[in-house]
Amino acid sequence: MPPVHTPSSPISHIEISITDQTLVLVDSGGRALARYRISTALNGPGERNASGCTPRGEHYVRAMIGRGLPLNTVFIARRPTGERYSPELAAAHPGRDWILSRILWLCGREWGRNRGPGVDTFRRFIYIHGTPDTEPMGVARSHGCIRMRNQDVADLFERVAPGTRVLIL
Repeated sequence: MPPVHTPSSPISHIEISITDQTLVLVDSGGRALARYRISTALNGPGERNASGCTPRGEHYVRAMIGRGLPLNTVFIARRPTGERYSPELAAAHPGRDWILSRILWLCGREWGRNRGPGVDTFRRFIYIHGTPDTEPMGVARSHGCIRMRNQDVADLFERVAPGTRVLIL
């Protein structure tokens, strides 16, 4: 497992509260540098494959996707489609789970809890990602990922690096 990487800024880690529906960027002194409203899983917390739940425990950012792309860029299977989210595109694809703007792909650090057979966060494709700005924040509605406003996920993306520690509580 790679070591936890901390970028040159004083970022220590990300704390995600499923109960409070918040994501906090924490510095090396334990102070909150930024706080964002988020949306975690409608099915609540849980680690099992195909559960539709948000996994708990210690994770890290394994990959970051979308640097330099415009806000509202649409991703499917972690690849930009060339589309930009709009109400017209949404009407043409009802029911699509929109992954927009940036992706921070998470990997679990706890064998048997959020890493390994049957519970692997990375293999479950659990991300921190943008969602349509019409979606409510502070309300659990995702399919397991951590959804953020597009401007917020772009801001977070610029402040962290691969290897950043992520605690989901």
